Amino acid sequence: MHALCFLDPGHFHAALTLREGNPLVDDEIFVYAPDRPELAEFLKLIDAFNRRSERPTDWRVTVRAGERSLDRLIADRPGDVVVLAGRNDVKLALMRRLHDAGFHVLADKPWLTKPEAIDHARQVLGSGPVAFEIMTGRHEITSILAQRIVRDRDVFGEFDADSDPAIRLASVHHLEKTVNGAPLRRPPWYFDVRVQGEGLADIPTHLVAEAQRLLAAHGRATDRELTLVDAKLSATSVPLALFRRVTGLAEFPHELDTRVESERLNYFGNAELTFRLRDVGVAVSTRWDLAPPPESGDTHSALLVGTRAGVRIEQGLHTGFQRRVVIEPRGDADRVRAALQDLVAAAQRDYPGLAIGPAPRGFEMQIPATLRTGHESHFPLVLAECLRTIDTGRFPDERAAETLAKYELLARALASARSLA
Repeated sequence: MHALCFLDPGHFHAALTLREGNPLVDDEIFVYAPDRPELAEFLKLIDAFNRRSERPTDWRVTVRAGERSLDRLIADRPGDVVVLAGRNDVKLALMRRLHDAGFHVLADKPWLTKPEAIDHARQVLGSGPVAFEIMTGRHEITSILAQRIVRDRDVFGEFDADSDPAIRLASVHHLEKTVNGAPLRRPPWYFDVRVQGEGLADIPTHLVAEAQRLLAAHGRATDRELTLVDAKLSATSVPLALFRRVTGLAEFPHELDTRVESERLNYFGNAELTFRLRDVGVAVSTRWDLAPPPESGDTHSALLVGTRAGVRIEQGLHTGFQRRVVIEPRGDADRVRAALQDLVAAAQRDYPGLAIGPAPRGFEMQIPATLRTGHESHFPLVLAECLRTIDTGRFPDERAAETLAKYELLARALASARSLA
């Protein structure tokens, strides 16, 4: 049984790890944080999980509010696992302190906002207690299916080295959104890229990890030989009215004055990144928009180019904001269809009801609603992964090596983009 501690929970991802109960976790959790609005928002979400009519949780929260949260947590040691999801500028330094004090750490992305912090990442991922990243994408059904398709040479072939890039990933997120049925309140520092991290430090942590999983599924080691090609940053113009709705503050904080023009904040949260794993090129693009239109949401797209088939993953207005997977043969369509049928048949034990159907230029994976679990439901699965890693006693492992390779790539990308700014 593990006892969980939450240190300065400033992002809603911290609370989402507790969206479901876990038999490996004691019902009493410990929260160390200053008495600020972020703490109240965290406790509100936990209370909502405990009070819901279906599958209510039974968390008992012990709050030890006050300043010097880290020092008090280390002195008290009420648990063995610390969950971090808050200010990103100090995250790796906090992880290093916790690691050196003997705590396991489950930390939300991004870990790195400054290239020079990479030494902390090397330390916490290289030895000692477990350092685990809150990375939910591997639990998304379309991501799982894409890996199975890429792994199957009869369907996908090899990554097409003549197509540059052979992997293209893009996403659009929104600053104003709804979480657990309620408008999301973000802390004011979320809009300060010196704290939250610029575009290359933030969402690309997900997309680079997605590329690593696809390459690993194809049998390529992704803990080395990631070569940076190019990196760029750009800004979203955030009006004061939206900032007021999302944060509850009447004005932009003075710390942001240098990036405010005519009551609009230049939020440098957008990024473009290209890199290579030996002969395979990867392009990543990510952007923050203000608020989704009614009945709309975040978008995601992926294009994977194989020698036998291409794979498209799409989420947007035309898909009803559900991700879909389309396979487009590049040559013998009958052969690809037969291989896909074998793949789907083999997957029935793990993913019952999965099927293939026609698409304009190939085939679409028909995914039952029972397999489409939402993004918020993946956070407890990540917590369970972390606890299993702790209990096996095998760390550092392959995941740690891949995580370090990713952050070393992003550190180089940040340094490169800043040198061109």
